[in-house]
Amino acid sequence: MLPSGTTLPDRVRQWIVDTVQPEATILSVRQLKGGVSSPVHEVMLELNGEEKAVVLRRFDDADWLRSQPDLALREAESLRRASRAIGVQTPKLIAFEETESRCGTPAMLMTGLKGEVVLEPPDMSRWLNGMAKALVGIHAVEAEDFPWTFEPYCDASTMDTSSWSRFPDEWQTAAGIVTGNRPSFAKRFIHRDYHPANILWSGGEVSGVVDWVNGCIGPAGIDVGHCRVNLAQLYDAAIADEFLAAYRHYAGASFTYDPYWDLVTLIDFAYWPPEVYGGWTALGVTGLTDEIIGERLDSYLISLLKRFS
Repeated sequence: MLPSGTTLPDRVRQWIVDTVQPEATILSVRQLKGGVSSPVHEVMLELNGEEKAVVLRRFDDADWLRSQPDLALREAESLRRASRAIGVQTPKLIAFEETESRCGTPAMLMTGLKGEVVLEPPDMSRWLNGMAKALVGIHAVEAEDFPWTFEPYCDASTMDTSSWSRFPDEWQTAAGIVTGNRPSFAKRFIHRDYHPANILWSGGEVSGVVDWVNGCIGPAGIDVGHCRVNLAQLYDAAIADEFLAAYRHYAGASFTYDPYWDLVTLIDFAYWPPEVYGGWTALGVTGLTDEIIGERLDSYLISLLKRFS
């Protein structure tokens, strides 16, 4: 029996057992830190006298499901496609439920990966290089037939930063650039939510990339930009620039940098009043405030606009 205090309903536990092997026994359940969009649990099973760890993700956000009812299917297909990445470990799909009929919500069951999230690295350059090299491996996956495509999260034309930013006019300049002509780009398989809290480390090396529900076809610059704006908030624009330099080094001629995509991902974060990401605090980051995040977004914006001068 499952120890008391766990949060998985009986029907979910039964689905896990039935999916993996009817003779399996659930030994323990542990909710993993960092996930804010949907609960993720590590489930330890006993199977034929051996222990086996699997990871369960349940999609319980009603608003998210209304807007994207195919979340489980999308992550399942993203995992299948991501498994082709060379030199990058990703969870392997075990099973998924696209509807709520079995588990009460759409659900994903996948293999676990070794490693831990690192947000305060002992060697910054090694950390940035590791994340950049792994991302290049993801972007090398052939996936032009993948059915999901990139779209911005926010409508830049309606953004208003006047309640929090020192540079509201500069934000409007950025919005004008983003709503103007979109540059051409090479179609890549992208993670779409690539940032340090979705990257696992072991022995000083990247051991896996997780959270594939947003996988799609789009410009490599969206993944690069999404990671950069996270780094700009966690640290500063200089660290974001160092990550860009590392990615350009590993990608070589396969990548042409355009700051347009940096602005697209930055506006995704600045569309609402800035706040400290809950995933960071759950993983032990301290010292950040909403005000600091706002100041860092402003500084990053100014650094990007200079690239258009």
